[in-house]
Amino acid sequence: MRQIGVIGASECPYHVYKIAEDIGRKIARKGWILICGGLGGVMEAASKGCSMEGGITVGILPGKEKKEANPYIKIPIPTGLSEGRNLIIINCSDLLIAIGGGYGTLSEIGFALKSGKPVIGINTWKNIPGIHYVEDPEDAISLAEKLLG
Repeated sequence: MRQIGVIGASECPYHVYKIAEDIGRKIARKGWILICGGLGGVMEAASKGCSMEGGITVGILPGKEKKEANPYIKIPIPTGLSEGRNLIIINCSDLLIAIGGGYGTLSEIGFALKSGKPVIGINTWKNIPGIHYVEDPEDAISLAEKLLG
């Protein structure tokens, strides 16, 4: 079963939230597992969409408490590693989809590319060699299928 990482900021504007929620729904419909940081913003939106479609959501949490997870995380994994948990998210994912995001997302993109993991970007950091940029969730999932083979 494929594990798709969704990365993005813990706070985001409404239009980015809706994109992430749609990505989550599409991940669930493919029967893939959603991996994320388990908190708010893009992570919550993707988890919500996936959960609403009956999908499996895994939250790799920065702190030591399962209760930190957003309400849509089915499998919370507390790490106590703060931003260091980003490496776990990368290593658990077969492919990553970056939606919006700040410096934390940028670090995850860098780790993923360095690890040879495919990264698809929607409304995220621009002009980074190696990111496969797309315009919408449908294109992201279609490209993910192609990249995963």
